[in-house]
Amino acid sequence: MPTSFPPALDLSLDLLRCPTCRTRSLHRDRSALRCPAGHTFDIARHGYAGLLTGARATSGDDVAMAQARERFLSTDTYAPIRKAVARLAADSTPEQATVVDVGCGTGYYLAGVLDQLPGARGLGLDTSVRALRSAARAHERAAAVAWDVFRPFPLADGVAEVVLDVFAPRNPVEFHRVLRPTGRLIVVRPARRHLAELRGRVSAMVTIDPAKEQRLHRALDPYFEAAVTDQVEYTAPLTGREALDLVGMTPSARHLSRADLSGAGPLPDHVTVSVLATAYRPRCRQAGA
Repeated sequence: MPTSFPPALDLSLDLLRCPTCRTRSLHRDRSALRCPAGHTFDIARHGYAGLLTGARATSGDDVAMAQARERFLSTDTYAPIRKAVARLAADSTPEQATVVDVGCGTGYYLAGVLDQLPGARGLGLDTSVRALRSAARAHERAAAVAWDVFRPFPLADGVAEVVLDVFAPRNPVEFHRVLRPTGRLIVVRPARRHLAELRGRVSAMVTIDPAKEQRLHRALDPYFEAAVTDQVEYTAPLTGREALDLVGMTPSARHLSRADLSGAGPLPDHVTVSVLATAYRPRCRQAGA
């Protein structure tokens, strides 16, 4: 247990709802969270709240992936992506905003947005225990909660001015439910040339589906309309360690073996970073929806 209640979690308590009752709020009970019906949820000693119930989610980063992600992001090779996310999130957003980062990982992008909005508070959702340890300390105004993003979020309706989804799974129904009508959803995904040099060298890496944009549009269109899209593309130098970490933090890491990497020969000393970042506006809620 943590020695004290995490201040950032205290800041975001009014957003949370009991994942068992779905409608009841949560309150502090020493170093835990409890709802009026008595359902209790521990706060890990690393500072994040464990709200997951039932079967364990399998979609999050494992320990090795989370460690690779933390090391790679600490180099700020992806800083231009973080700046683009922060710029889109801050556009027309009040400083006293609530930012929810779905699939937050280590909290790297959420921290960048909160730096841009000095009065905002943030809440990150992720299934990876190892990543949540980092997310819980990523920013003094960012809380972290263990949650499976494919399930209904343990959040009240219409609480967020901004929802972030950066290289993460998507849940359009829940994005729409927790966003205010004037809020924004920011979605970042890889473009066709992203990491092309690594994909060309390591044949076992997951390829980018050419129909990815069409599938994204079909999934989001009933709930959101695109407001603006930025393409972020640049060439970044890589050390050998950074190249390994970059491969190791992607979904490809689940399918790669040591033999796949050793058989690829020397990894490239540079890589193309190419992503699309879109800000979406929620469509009007249907009556009874």
